[in-house]
Amino acid sequence: MYAYIDGTIKEIKPSYLVIENNGIGFLIISPNPYSYHLGEATRIYTHHYVREDLDNLYGFKSLESKDLFIRLIGVSGIGPKSALSILATENLNETIFAIEEGNIKYLTKFPGIGLKSAQQIILDLKGKLVDDDTELVPTHKSDVEAALSALGYSKVEIRKVMKKIDQDQEVETMIKAALQLLIK
Repeated sequence: MYAYIDGTIKEIKPSYLVIENNGIGFLIISPNPYSYHLGEATRIYTHHYVREDLDNLYGFKSLESKDLFIRLIGVSGIGPKSALSILATENLNETIFAIEEGNIKYLTKFPGIGLKSAQQIILDLKGKLVDDDTELVPTHKSDVEAALSALGYSKVEIRKVMKKIDQDQEVETMIKAALQLLIK
C-alpha cells in the first residue's frame, strides 16, 4: 500500500516511532527506532502487513532492509516480530552471509529464532538473497567486538569506536585501529 513515507520524526518509543507527514502521524513499527532522532526529516521505507488479527505498518531505513523483512516473513514459522529481531542488528551483509553459509549458530542468537526456525530460514532463503555476480564478503565486525570485549571494554565504548573505523579491513587491522581510538 505505502512504498515509503517522507516526514519528520515526532515520537520514538522502544518498538515504534511516529513520523508526521502533512499533519498526519504514522505509527511505524521499526527494528531499531532509536536509530532515528526526534525532529529528523527522513524517508522510511514501509511494508503494510495485514492478517485477520493484525494490521501494522513496518518501517525500515533502506530498501534492502525492507526486502529482507518481506522475505523473512515469507518463511514458514517466521512472523514480523522474529523478522524484526533479526533486522535490529542493522548489519544486513552479515545476516545475508550467515544465511548463505548456513550458519545456524548466528541465526539462533536472535530472540524468537530457534534451531528449527533457523534451519527453515536457510532452507527457504539460501541462494535467493544475492545474485550470481554478487560477491559476499563476510564482515569482521562481530570478531572485532568480541576481541575488544575480551580486553575489558564496555559495549558502549565498543559501539562508539566501531562507527569510526573502516569495516572493510582485516580483523587485526580493525582491532589496532579501534585500540588506537580507545586509548586516546
